[in-house]
Amino acid sequence: MQVKKVDHIGIAVRSIEKALPFYTDVLGLPFLGIEEVESEQVKVAFLQAGEAKLELLEPLSPESAVAKFIEKRGEGIHHVALGVDDITERIRELKERGIRMIQDAPKRGAGGAWVAFMHPKSTGGVLYELCERTNRTEGHQ
Repeated sequence: MQVKKVDHIGIAVRSIEKALPFYTDVLGLPFLGIEEVESEQVKVAFLQAGEAKLELLEPLSPESAVAKFIEKRGEGIHHVALGVDDITERIRELKERGIRMIQDAPKRGAGGAWVAFMHPKSTGGVLYELCERTNRTEGHQ
C-alpha cells in the first residue's frame, strides 16, 4: 500500500466557534471553510497547516461517533487521514493483510473526498482514515 501524504488530522472539539480562534489567531492558520457531513453527524472546519490540513470536528448529535469520542476521551486528536490513490484497491489490500475496516467500501466525506476508516483495534489504537481526493463524481464499486 502506498500513502501519498498525511491529508489531514481530525481533532474532536465540543464547539468549532470556541476552538477556531486558537487555530486562526494564535497559530495563524488559514481558515478554509466549514461544512456539515450529515452521514457522520458532524460539522467540520478545515484549516491549512503546511501541506496538510487540520479538520475540527464538532458533533451535531449526541449519538455521533465524535460525540461519543469526546464523552469517553475528551477533546483532542480523533484521527489521522492518509491520502491515497484508488481507495477501493487500498481497502482490498488492507483487508488481505488482516486489517479490519470500519467501512468495507468508501463513502463520501468532507470536501467531497472518498473515505474509509481502519478499525483502531487493527492499527495499534490509532483511528486512520483513507482519503482519496478526486474529481470523479461516480461511486466506487
